[in-house]
Amino acid sequence: MPTCDLIDVFCDGPLSGNPLGVVHGGDDLSAEAMQAFTNWLGFSETTFLLPPSDPAADYRVRIFYPGGELPFAGHPTLGSCHSWLEAGGQPKSVGRVVQECGIGLVDIRQEGETLAFKAPPLLKHEPLTGEERASAIAYTGVDEAAVIEAVHVVNGPKWQLLRLKSSADVLAANPASKAPLGTDVGIAGPHEAGFERDWELRAFFADALGNLNEDPVTGSFNAGVAIHLFENGLPEGSYTAGQGRKVGANGLVACAQDDSGDIWIGGRCQIVTKQGTLLLTKRPFA
Repeated sequence: MPTCDLIDVFCDGPLSGNPLGVVHGGDDLSAEAMQAFTNWLGFSETTFLLPPSDPAADYRVRIFYPGGELPFAGHPTLGSCHSWLEAGGQPKSVGRVVQECGIGLVDIRQEGETLAFKAPPLLKHEPLTGEERASAIAYTGVDEAAVIEAVHVVNGPKWQLLRLKSSADVLAANPASKAPLGTDVGIAGPHEAGFERDWELRAFFADALGNLNEDPVTGSFNAGVAIHLFENGLPEGSYTAGQGRKVGANGLVACAQDDSGDIWIGGRCQIVTKQGTLLLTKRPFA
């Protein structure tokens, strides 16, 4: 019988991060059943842990959001890994977990009480067109004068990044309520020196009903932003990002570049509810 853990990801205190549902034992569930449960649960993503098909992987995960299935997402990666470890999962290599998902293999390392995934390469990293830039500004509701640059940072989700002058500009944005399915757009701006976070981020995605939702804390967007920032020499070595303040969260994301140039996106995870049994009926889980 499938069970479901509820995980708080990128948290900085009780119930402060992004919630995730992680289903164990759902090998026989169809994609339609996985999507239906994801929609019913109502989180930004729900994942389903499965046996790996690649011998190098420790487990395989399918990641769903209310608009469909994703090849990769950040907070589901850390939350799924945490749930797998808490259920007794033993990685092939000590301190290193290898996740198999739609984009292939993703390395995750254990760092004390935190987990960090290696940011996957960007599939598209170039400036937005004039039309794309205008749409991103309209959807996020930012002041156009605050936009320093607008770029694609695609790593599974098709993230578009608007880098703004300051964290105040990020927090002042007034996003639209509607957007086409497939809209993945976010904004980032630096805090003043001495603040408890270095950068402030907000990320928005459209669901199947055309609603534009704000994500509490977004690992894939943070990964894309980190690659772009490090490539352009904006942070040095490491920085912290805050996200979720406008939706009642207090997410904390640690971003670091190691000596080999790899970028790691880390945070704390906490189990809120463990091994709740899914009492599946024939409809819609036939």
